[in-house]
Amino acid sequence: MHVGCIYRHDAFYADSASGEVRSKYLVVLALPPGADVVFRVLTSRYANLRPDGCFHGMPYPGFALGVLGGELTKPTWVDLREQDDYDADVFRGRLAKGTIASIMQLAPQVLRAVTACAAGAAGTTRRQARYIQDQMASVSS
Repeated sequence: MHVGCIYRHDAFYADSASGEVRSKYLVVLALPPGADVVFRVLTSRYANLRPDGCFHGMPYPGFALGVLGGELTKPTWVDLREQDDYDADVFRGRLAKGTIASIMQLAPQVLRAVTACAAGAAGTTRRQARYIQDQMASVSS
């Protein structure tokens, strides 16, 4: 696991209408020692309602990443709504099984901007903000 890495999770949630298991892309924002993975999901939904860069407003707080390429061929946002941390042991196990796969690493300058935006978002807990800020301090240019 790496901070700033985008992962594809092939079984992130079950579609409420069909029950079908759906995938989601995740970005890791912090890996605090002895704690769980602080992450946020990525979305391309409602791209036309989202301004560039960091946005803390309603109804869709997020950070615009643009079109990243590879598997991410649409304008993509980091969804900054509240998200529980991911159990680190479960995350590692799913990585080992291939249910979660690394697809790309954010550039350091983009990662700094995303983490600064996420740390200040209303959906980020104080604990998560502290972990993210600690992680930001260790990101090199």
